Parts: sequence; structure tokens; C-alpha cells
Amino acid sequence: MQKYVAAAVVAAALIGGPTMAHAVSQDRTASVTAEPVAWKAAATPRIVAPGEHVVVPGTAEFWLTAEGKHWTTADDPDPQFRSVVDGNIDLGQPGVSMQTEGAGTHYLFSGLYYGGKGTASRVTVHTTAGVAHGKLLELPGKPGWGVWYATIDLSAIGDWNTFDVSRVVVRDTHDKVYAELDMTPKLG
Repeated sequence: MQKYVAAAVVAAALIGGPTMAHAVSQDRTASVTAEPVAWKAAATPRIVAPGEHVVVPGTAEFWLTAEGKHWTTADDPDPQFRSVVDGNIDLGQPGVSMQTEGAGTHYLFSGLYYGGKGTASRVTVHTTAGVAHGKLLELPGKPGWGVWYATIDLSAIGDWNTFDVSRVVVRDTHDKVYAELDMTPKLG
């Protein structure tokens, strides 16, 4: 019996490798006993139900609906909204939007990402204070857009007069750029 189970596991890994890797939860490792190779599942967005609130302790609260991104912050409890249906973004073209604001003892970066190829996997915010690694949220199915957020501790910023954000990059599960917002000055 163990021989048949092992054969089924190897066959499933060879035939449905990407599906099985995707089914492994984030930050876990799956391995196939036939090979001494460990497969690390690619990070994917957290899938949330419409209206489900995601709390970033002491900083913000996000929820998604078919119409777009909703959020509140520790410093502004009035709900805010960024639409994906008002015609201001083209879901057919890769893009990233960004909102920034103080939130408790942190600086909050968040926005929409949309239009990229593949599955969004991770987001980085490049600033003069360093690189902040954020999180991704999406509705079930393939909505063609999602929400990203990241925070930086206010004490890490140092001199506010020189603080700046240069890029926000969303990468896919193959580490290719899914979409990006590049704010570096262009010379020439």
C-alpha cells in the first residue's frame, strides 16, 4: 500500500506540480520523497471575502469590495475609498497606485495593483529609509486587481526633509515584475 501511495504522490507532483505547490500554504515547504529537492511554495496574496476586514494592529484596517479598496487608519477612523470601477485606472494595463499617511507610530503605504500577468506574489516599497516589504490582498476569483500595504516605523525615517519613496514593485510568483510605480526622476 505504501508503494502505491508513494507512486501516487510522485505522479501527482510530476503531473500537477504547480497546482500542488500552489496548494501548499504560504511559507511552508513541500517535498517529494523521490527527489531530495525541497519545493518552496511561492507567496500569493491573501484571499479575503468581500467586506472582510483585515486589521494591521495599531496602524490600519482594510476591506475590499467589488468596487475597490476601503480603509481606515489609527489616526483617521473615517472610512476612505479608492475605486477600481470609476474609470480612473485601466485594469488591462499593469499599474500600481499609492496612498501614504501617518498611522499611529508608523507611516502607512497602501494602494491598488492591477493588470499584471501571472499571480502577484510580493510587494516592496523602496524609500530613502530602506526597503519595506508589504502584503497583498485580493478578492476570490480573478478580479484583475488587489490591494497592497506596507508600514515603516516613524523612528526609522530619520530626517523628514530627505525622506522619499522611489519605487513600489509588485512581483509575481516567478519573481518577475507584475506591476510597478517608479517615481525616480528621469534625466534627459
